Amino acid sequence: MPVTDVTTDPEALTMTLTADFDAPAERLWAAFTEPQQLERFWGPPGWPARFPTFEFSVGGRAVYYMTSPQGEKSYGSWEFLEIDAPRGFTVLDNFANEDGAPLEGMPVMRVVFTFEPTATGSRMVNVSHFASADALQQVVDFGAVEGSTMAINQLDRVLEGLRAYAAGKGTQTEILDDTHVRITRLIEGPIDLVWRAHQEPELLEKWMLGPDGWRMTVCEVDPAVGGKYRYQWAPIEGTEGEPFGFDGETVLSEAPRRAVTTEHMTGTDYPSTLNDLNLDEEDGATLITLLIEYPDKETRDIVLGTGMTEGMEASYARLEGVLAAV
Repeated sequence: MPVTDVTTDPEALTMTLTADFDAPAERLWAAFTEPQQLERFWGPPGWPARFPTFEFSVGGRAVYYMTSPQGEKSYGSWEFLEIDAPRGFTVLDNFANEDGAPLEGMPVMRVVFTFEPTATGSRMVNVSHFASADALQQVVDFGAVEGSTMAINQLDRVLEGLRAYAAGKGTQTEILDDTHVRITRLIEGPIDLVWRAHQEPELLEKWMLGPDGWRMTVCEVDPAVGGKYRYQWAPIEGTEGEPFGFDGETVLSEAPRRAVTTEHMTGTDYPSTLNDLNLDEEDGATLITLLIEYPDKETRDIVLGTGMTEGMEASYARLEGVLAAV
């Protein structure tokens, strides 16, 4: 992981994050100063960021917001105080309202971003300066150490490019913590088609089948927020297994980039998971990132032990063939 250290210093009133990358410092500079790239990593998993305003000049402002799987938005703003391309920049960082105005009573930080070359690539040092020890502690209590670490650890795939990061690796499953798993798969095809393939029954029926030997017997989808869905599968003759299905509803939909749904095994009293689907296109290929939130570690381990990753890989490989024929 790129982040090598996060240190808080109540005496110096600072929080310092250090991360090392294989890419050159100029490439790192571009990732932090172009909003389209910032949006791909700045929010931690489950809270992707959007930068509707980005005025990159001394005295200019950037306004961003991060959206939870339930649709809750958290706003922030930067005022650019110093710019020293490509070595770094300094901002005044505020918690903000939806208009970008600072929230009263919330900490204000002066944040210095520094990018420097190393023998193997580059290093980012991010130092946040606080007005008081209480302000520093308040931000730490908000989860800033964990959130910033998870966000910056997503930067590798932006610096490498999606094909170098994910092409040929198949479906990858990463355990983030006791209740969160992240699954990634690069699909050859544009984002609009990949989105449709997750929303339209006539396409879903062609690829969301899991391992060979199964067929989809029910595929009912209302992709609108609050809409319900229901999937059922059954083994074909000669395949072992019992019919099963899932049902749930759409919690959040931001076409063609993000859809959040609940997922419950039909006919059981098992608790639901929360599935956060994000799509990111580059050079004609789309990276699928699925963040799954489980109710507890035990449920997570049971599901992972079913061969979920292998079944998803079979479906995603089938999906590429379906898209090629659309």
